[in-house]
Amino acid sequence: MFYNNDKFKAIKVTNRFKSRSEALKQKVIYVYCPKGMENTIGQIVDDYSFDMVVNDYTITDLNKKVVCHYSASDLTKEQRHYLVVATELGAWVEPLVSYLDSRLGYTEVKLLHSSYFLHQKAFSILSTKRTQYAKRVVDILAALLLSIVALPIGLLTALAIKLESPGGVFYKQKRTGQYNEEFEVIKFRSMRNDAEKSGAQWASKNDARVTKVGNFIRKTRIDELPQIINIFKGEMSIVGPRPEREVFIEELEKEIPYYRFRHAVKPGVTGLAQVCYPYGASVEDAVWKHKYDIYYIKHHSTYLDIKILFKTVKVVLFGMGR
Repeated sequence: MFYNNDKFKAIKVTNRFKSRSEALKQKVIYVYCPKGMENTIGQIVDDYSFDMVVNDYTITDLNKKVVCHYSASDLTKEQRHYLVVATELGAWVEPLVSYLDSRLGYTEVKLLHSSYFLHQKAFSILSTKRTQYAKRVVDILAALLLSIVALPIGLLTALAIKLESPGGVFYKQKRTGQYNEEFEVIKFRSMRNDAEKSGAQWASKNDARVTKVGNFIRKTRIDELPQIINIFKGEMSIVGPRPEREVFIEELEKEIPYYRFRHAVKPGVTGLAQVCYPYGASVEDAVWKHKYDIYYIKHHSTYLDIKILFKTVKVVLFGMGR
């Protein structure tokens, strides 16, 4: 046994947590997980703004402590009861991954397990029709407003592309969208016409295949403007995980847990990963982007969409894009 019922009953709880924000300010959190996983969790969670105490069942004063559990179904009956008692005695108790979501602003994907996804009500974007309709309304309104700006910019861009290099103005490429269904994403061409004569390649920051006009429109994200058409067709959203090519997805899902879950929603022209993480083209970069994509899907709201749109404008105006 890990506790003494008489000790617990003797403790008088005077001050419980009043809000989640209070819990997120704690300098120490207490984590309970199956034996043997202590070091794994310690290595994955390397945020130094707080300390973690793992599997200490000797604590009796649990009032106003943050208590997190990981893989609770694999704990013993006595260990799970300890967590229940912690709740009774004024502790803030919740799954470790959910707590870190709010504390870090992204999802620690290496700690993900199936139970994170199986409570669908927690994903309002997946379970609530009203949320889905609101998102579609935001998509249409944003696309209409963007079209006013995009038309003159698009005409100038098309002319510049045509004058600089041979080939079409637009570039269409198959990407994987919602429910793993492929569609053709439309962009202004930013690379030479023979850019992939040797097969599919990751795009890099200083890619030699990118033309001078292409470099400018990629940095300012003008190349993405034709995706307004994809939004009107219902294939994309204004905000969401960026669509990836199936050839790369098959590679990435071998390395990144639950990588295909990003396809539970429509891909976006911009997204949380694009405004929070610098440009990158490695597997490690893809892991970090996935952290933000999963967080976005779990915590989606209209307010978050609008916030990302304003951040996107800031990224483009101050040259923080690709």
